[in-house]
Amino acid sequence: MKKTILALTVCLLAIAAARGQRLSVSLDRGWSYTPGWETDLSAPGQPVNLPHTWNADALGGKPDYYRGLGGYLKAVEIPGKWQGRRLFLRFGGANSVCDLYVNGKHVGRHAGGYSAFAWEITRYVNFGGRNIFWVRVNNAPDLDLPPIAGDFNIYGGLYRGVELIATPATHIALDDHGSCGLYVTPTQVSAEAADINVLAGVRGSGGEIAVVAFILRDGEGNTLDSLTRRVKLDEGGRSEVGASFPLPQPRLWCPDDPYLYDMEARVSGSGGCDTVRQSFGVRWFSVDDSNRFLLNGKPLRIQGVCRIEDWDGIGNALRPRNHRRDVELMKEMGVNAVRCAYFPNDPCFLDLCDRAGILVWSEIPLVGAGHYRGKGFNDSETFWENARRQMREMICQQYNHPSVVWWGVFDQLTQRGDDPLALVRELDKIAREEGGGRLTTAASNQDGDLNFVTDLIGFNQFMGWTSGQPEDFAGWAADLRAGFPELRSGVSEYGAGGSIYQWADSLVRPDFAGAWHPEQWQTRFHEVYWAAIAAKPRFWGTFVWTMFDYGAAHRTDGARPGVADYGLVTFDRSVRKDAFYFYKANWNTAEAFVHIADKRREVWNGPRGTLRVFSNQKDVELFVNGVSQGLRTNDGLGRFVWEKAPLRQGENTVEAVDPMTGARDRATILVREQVSLPEPSLPGGTGRGAAGNRSRSGNR
Repeated sequence: MKKTILALTVCLLAIAAARGQRLSVSLDRGWSYTPGWETDLSAPGQPVNLPHTWNADALGGKPDYYRGLGGYLKAVEIPGKWQGRRLFLRFGGANSVCDLYVNGKHVGRHAGGYSAFAWEITRYVNFGGRNIFWVRVNNAPDLDLPPIAGDFNIYGGLYRGVELIATPATHIALDDHGSCGLYVTPTQVSAEAADINVLAGVRGSGGEIAVVAFILRDGEGNTLDSLTRRVKLDEGGRSEVGASFPLPQPRLWCPDDPYLYDMEARVSGSGGCDTVRQSFGVRWFSVDDSNRFLLNGKPLRIQGVCRIEDWDGIGNALRPRNHRRDVELMKEMGVNAVRCAYFPNDPCFLDLCDRAGILVWSEIPLVGAGHYRGKGFNDSETFWENARRQMREMICQQYNHPSVVWWGVFDQLTQRGDDPLALVRELDKIAREEGGGRLTTAASNQDGDLNFVTDLIGFNQFMGWTSGQPEDFAGWAADLRAGFPELRSGVSEYGAGGSIYQWADSLVRPDFAGAWHPEQWQTRFHEVYWAAIAAKPRFWGTFVWTMFDYGAAHRTDGARPGVADYGLVTFDRSVRKDAFYFYKANWNTAEAFVHIADKRREVWNGPRGTLRVFSNQKDVELFVNGVSQGLRTNDGLGRFVWEKAPLRQGENTVEAVDPMTGARDRATILVREQVSLPEPSLPGGTGRGAAGNRSRSGNR
């Protein structure tokens, strides 16, 4: 099998220039991948770079996509000058169970597909020689490992990066649940002052005395304060050391001003000086008795979406450019909050949210089955222990992100059969005690005691998609607030499918389980829901399901099998659907725009039609074939309508213009003679399409 040798000459120069400092080397390039069913040791592996997933079959809508073992092999030269350092191999994520072998010796196993983890490999490596790293990853279903259900693909592989880290003998901890070992907690925060508490884990030799310096800087790099502490490590070579800084007149982190401070920790001991730096923000938040979300003491209307970390063509093996594109699209639409649905997202995405001012709901993969076969909870000791570990890993790794304000405990669990209530209570307690003052929440789709455990609760609502009409949502919301006025309730999901390739001449709710998902029904669904939400803000927050289409290989509904088309943007991020522009008209007040709706409709029936425009401006003028159809004024929801606009047979040029800013949009409409088209089938009957099988709180 071909071996790839990693050259580290550049790194040696760095060591010579900064002897004794921490060094991190990316190992993302030059791996050899072998599928798990391959048993021939002489068989050549497939050259791959990380991030990588082997599940291209899932992206093709193959419901029985491969879930099993895969192997990654890499040869690495470890410089002899690294002798005396401690070496760690850190994985950003491996789905779902990962075993590491160094030079044929088993180093460790990590179970859980969505968190980082690190192993010390110092005693396994050959300094000054070649070392073989063999990583075996397994994404096979495992009833002792969350998630065991859910409406998404569980891709296998090393889908996030891997780095080799060399530290001095005394260093800041890399063994604390995959975290950086440095935790910053703003407390007693107000507009006038804040206390900045910092805690660092230190590792070294038993009984050793280490010196730890903490340096607080502002966002421009200016030193605001510094403190030095001495700490004696216990017999196992472990200790924690903390400090507190007063911060007068803090610049508060918020969507309009996502200001970041910087904390540096330097540990001096045997072997040199180890340094870790972390950005953090200063803010406080709550939900008041009126069920309003408050950030820094002021009400903030949550303009939220759900995001599944998935992308057409690459699955969950996203690069930084993919995360940046997602954040760009969310900011364009005016999003100020995102629910990272189903599992913790890549830290690259959270870094971008920190800097973009997007609040984050982060959750562990304790996911129910929804209306699919299966159950999201297994009442075994191993399942419980792994759920606890995944909660602590998420908290420790995301602790310093100011964007993270909600810890999600579960999604769509049911109390039928084995009851997860006791586990949910335990996980909620962990999040409250160890989570840095964040609010706990969950996504529910039914009644029951599970709704009363976390600080907040969200309900998944799909009236007008799985059953009923979108107008039913307003009545449900009023009933919920009247029946449970003290329940801090939100909407964790609401949405409908929408294909950019499908259009109907009439607005009739399609069968959600069928192949017909016309885009204009999705648009109408969101118009009705947001009108109800904006008119009477009853919820601490609401989150659209979803920002982007995503892969779910078991799905047969919609225009493309294996893809859930609930997104406001297509799976490949190339097309913004009409509903995207409806929200942009309501959420983004900074960027003047005009968008003609329904322009992907290939053929219109004439001679007159209703033309609609979405815009965040006051007035819009419409032109059909160069003739003005007059001004229309914003109806308060970013909508402008021209009924019975004259359309001639053949091609028509339509242009919408904002007379104040000049923002405009143009479309070509093709009109043909009136034809009679068959109506799409109505929901009902039995099986998956039966509306009567849905719960009161809705379901996907």
